[in-house]
Amino acid sequence: MADKTFLSWPFFEERHRELAAKLEDWCQATIHDAEPSDPDHACRATVAELGKAGFLKLGVSDGKARPDVRSLALCRETFARYHGLVDFAFAMQGLGSGAISLFGTIEQKREWLPKVASGEAIAAFAMTEPDCGSDAANMSTSAMRDGNEWVIVGEKTYISNGGIADFYVTFARTGEGEGARGLSAFIVPAELVSVEERIEVIAPHPLASLKYDNVRIPADAIIGEPGEGFRIGMETLNLFRVTVGAAALGFARRAVEEALSWARKRRLGGGVLADNAVTQAKLADMALAVDASTLLVYRAAWQQDVGGSGANADNRRAAAMAKLHATEAAQWVIDDAVQMHGGAGVTRGVKVEELYRDIRALRIYEGASEVQRQIIARDLLKGG
Repeated sequence: MADKTFLSWPFFEERHRELAAKLEDWCQATIHDAEPSDPDHACRATVAELGKAGFLKLGVSDGKARPDVRSLALCRETFARYHGLVDFAFAMQGLGSGAISLFGTIEQKREWLPKVASGEAIAAFAMTEPDCGSDAANMSTSAMRDGNEWVIVGEKTYISNGGIADFYVTFARTGEGEGARGLSAFIVPAELVSVEERIEVIAPHPLASLKYDNVRIPADAIIGEPGEGFRIGMETLNLFRVTVGAAALGFARRAVEEALSWARKRRLGGGVLADNAVTQAKLADMALAVDASTLLVYRAAWQQDVGGSGANADNRRAAAMAKLHATEAAQWVIDDAVQMHGGAGVTRGVKVEELYRDIRALRIYEGASEVQRQIIARDLLKGG
């Protein structure tokens, strides 16, 4: 059983502790460790189950308040500790619909968010392009106004839920200015988009390259105003960035559990691995890293919900610190767990081998570690 003492910290309210208990019960009853042979089918089924259990409602706005980041972080930490694909399915429903939750019209929210919350519709966030990666300000996909329609032309790549999504929140250049100033966000039904390539990655999940070939959508499919796309995208990513750190924390906690179990039973000489001083030092360092990540993740989540200087405070540095530390620390915590397992640690079907593949992408997506360092440094340099 994972350590839950952190739930008594002042970052949490009773409703969060109740949620944590509900999550634990659901995961124990529902999630199985085995990796699915068909990730597409597994994701669709998992989204439906998460909707039925009521967890997806936590990732969409009810029109009155932003999603509670502490609740999202608790969900992602718990789901990741049990299975990476469950965490992925949950996270993408929130990220994929986040721009609608935060900036959509009443009509857009009414049309899409109930379907997302129930698991009826699968959401996706389409920003990354082949030639710009994390440099969203230089994307080339364009959207031109043609009477009562927008016409979108371009390509996206490494789009999570690509190929199974029901709609893509798509970012495109509309020409209100250069760089970040000329971007807008749109809701594009999946049937209008071509899946050019399915991308296979080390931790299997639905991922694809997309092509927009003169895709026509109604004028009211735009989210916010023309030219607001960069701000919409960045605020959406900032809201969910802390939860990436929470997922990494979940992976790291599971690695510690697996390492402890292995160390207690693995024979070494006349005793077990846990008797060895080197092993004990590794376990201590792993526990230290997990606690530090826990503090950073839930401080940042609390700060986004109720702390700092209020709801409109700029909490990007705290979010960047949480994601950066949690993902980087989880990488070496899991690596130490693999090392402790010896040959078993790199054997397919052993949990720490799966964790080793699961964690790597988190240091890249929703802002690579290098980007997070830039955010932190720039905030320091401006006197923040």
